[in-house]
Amino acid sequence: MKRLATAITVLLLAAGLAGCGGDSGGDSGSQGNDPIEVTFSGGDVTPKGERVDVSTGTITFDVTADEPGTIHVHSSPEQEISYESGTHSYDVEIDKPGVVEVESHDLDVVIVQLEVK
Repeated sequence: MKRLATAITVLLLAAGLAGCGGDSGGDSGSQGNDPIEVTFSGGDVTPKGERVDVSTGTITFDVTADEPGTIHVHSSPEQEISYESGTHSYDVEIDKPGVVEVESHDLDVVIVQLEVK
């Protein structure tokens, strides 16, 4: 009976530790997504049409621009980033897997295709 009590105590302690050990201090919303660098300069944008693998959750765009503008994220629901000139970070939330095009309608170009997993 004492062995059974000891085994149950060990299992309960292990379960309690597993429940507490999920986050190591990083940004849990991004699930490890690296920021996507976007540069607008002289009427052009980079990248152009690259496919980028991301996880569902928060996706950060680090935008450097020589003038303000808008980025369209064709997710469900659709999202829009209105960026300022200079360098700024903008977050969007995508919770459904699939391919999501991110584009500039002003330049009529696909910036990136997010392969959301």
